[in-house]
Amino acid sequence: MSATNNQNQPGLVASHAQYVKGAAVEQIGNVSGSEEWKRSGAEEKDHAVSAMKEAGEKRDHQAQGFGKAEEMAGKAVGCEGMRREGEESVQKQ
Repeated sequence: MSATNNQNQPGLVASHAQYVKGAAVEQIGNVSGSEEWKRSGAEEKDHAVSAMKEAGEKRDHQAQGFGKAEEMAGKAVGCEGMRREGEESVQKQ
């Protein structure tokens, strides 16, 4: 793997973590009725989705894909991009 490829993977992982954090913040806002928490969580999720898309576009799915594990994790957490990228890396193996 090249240095460029190694740099893209942490961005993708960090973006997924940011999305999960945003979803948690948004859910706290839903439970507590706090519009500020809802808005903050939604904004964080939107930013994470943009970052995931950018990192995913730069990623070589065949060389850096996690295959079936990534596809199943995407299905489990409801992340269509993760599911699709896992499926693509399985097909290319």
